Amino acid sequence: MSASRLCLLAASCLSGLLFSSALMAAPMAETNGPGEEAFDCRSLAEAEAPETARQWLERSLWAGHCYLYDAHAVRIGHDGVRTLTLSHDVRDGIERGVASYLDGPPMVFERRGRVGRLGGSGEGGEALPSPAGIAERVDGLYRLQLGGEERIANRRVLRLDIAPLDSFRFGHRLWLDQATGLTLKQSLLDETGRPLETFQLTALERPRLYQGEVRLDRLREAPADPWRLGWLPDGFAPQPADTRSARHGEGVIHRLYSDGLATLSLFVAPIGEVELLAPGLHRLGVSNAAVRHRELGGEPRQLVVMGELPPRVLLRVADSLAWEAP
Repeated sequence: MSASRLCLLAASCLSGLLFSSALMAAPMAETNGPGEEAFDCRSLAEAEAPETARQWLERSLWAGHCYLYDAHAVRIGHDGVRTLTLSHDVRDGIERGVASYLDGPPMVFERRGRVGRLGGSGEGGEALPSPAGIAERVDGLYRLQLGGEERIANRRVLRLDIAPLDSFRFGHRLWLDQATGLTLKQSLLDETGRPLETFQLTALERPRLYQGEVRLDRLREAPADPWRLGWLPDGFAPQPADTRSARHGEGVIHRLYSDGLATLSLFVAPIGEVELLAPGLHRLGVSNAAVRHRELGGEPRQLVVMGELPPRVLLRVADSLAWEAP
């Protein structure tokens, strides 16, 4: 994995900010068959208006799955301001979201799949339903508080402040459309409350509720790995997602961990099978990456821990990894 490829992976991780439902988007899987779980999007039209911060968060997550729309947006980050288009569609219960940058290096991100779950179905896994389970998890790790009303993209919005209850994760601020629940603006905040990145819709075109059900991902077991992590921030659980990618070779093992809002990526590979990165910390836009070269399982390996988390958290996770005895 070269430095340029690391940057490409970071760009892919950043695409999570482009869709409010990104953390719940499961990869495409085989048909679940009879009895598969689903959520009827039409129920949102009849549901009572949310009253609490947690109810607004859950509504926004379901809205991100159930509304069809096209939009224009801007992303404000370390590299300045970039414009892009977004689209979200649902076909036969399967979601498809596309984000295309209109300036700077050409980049297109696509997400296609079912509504995912926060955790696996194996021993120790929680397999929480989404987004209800995610709202419950987040409410225990962050302080949720409703702010005032504002106007964004010519629509009335309600601000939702999400502040971490510890120092191991960043805060978030969401501006939710009062008519649909969709997230029209969101900011990632560092430990001092300063915005690291802001993503905002400038035009939301024809938002309409999907008249059908969105399918939930089947129960999955988290993959068995030859290592264990001695430390993770409270609330982070391994994600039973298929992380195979053409962006890295077969020798690279990629795992995901999430607390419902923040996501951590772990890459482990024999040093002889990848291009080496300099050990230490790398700043990759809004993400950070901790790189370690360690003797694990009888051979030298490169560890890369990446995420939108404080750098010291990524370093501690990397240093806590221990290889299991065969």
